[in-house]
Amino acid sequence: MSEEPRTYDEKLALILRRSAAVFAEKGYHQASIRDISKATGVSLSGLYYYVSSKEELLFLIQDHCFGTVLEKAEQELSGIEDPVERLRVFVETHLRFFVNNMKEMKVLSHEAESLTGEYRRIVSAKKKRYTELCMGILEALKGPGPGPNVRVATYALFGMMNWIYNWYRPERDVPVEVLAAEMTELFLRGYLGGGWAKDRAAAPSPAGAEASHSIWRR
Repeated sequence: MSEEPRTYDEKLALILRRSAAVFAEKGYHQASIRDISKATGVSLSGLYYYVSSKEELLFLIQDHCFGTVLEKAEQELSGIEDPVERLRVFVETHLRFFVNNMKEMKVLSHEAESLTGEYRRIVSAKKKRYTELCMGILEALKGPGPGPNVRVATYALFGMMNWIYNWYRPERDVPVEVLAAEMTELFLRGYLGGGWAKDRAAAPSPAGAEASHSIWRR
């Protein structure tokens, strides 16, 4: 039998984790504070001791996730110069974090537009820093001359990694380090595969086309 959390931070962390599971199952807008209370075992009045609103709960989940994965990525990449190794480390850090936080990943993917005001601004700033970290790695990989659009490649990579909450099961699929190595290899074969100048000339862009929405967009 696990011990009950004793400190304020431990209790808040438990509330956030169980709230993420509720949001992942029901959706943020459909979930109620009563649902959160039931899932956490904390009374309604007790919940308001930790957060002021359901939106603050969503903010804290997103802010914690983006802040943590950004910090971990920066730490793991420190001192690594080779761009291929930097990409491998970035991918593995991202996957390892979210494999252990699948409910949170689903919430981040589905509720990207649900925050408003200052909450949205704070989370967007962290997402922007994280996206730019990835873009910098891909820019270094590409080098000078014709090549793939780094912005397109960045969001394609995130799309590949973020979809794992739909299918990846640690108990039956490959270990996360193998998953990261294979995703990195698949991505690099396309990204550095060549033929970009010819392909670009043959594929005109439609006038007025707009970029698709992404939780990782700048």
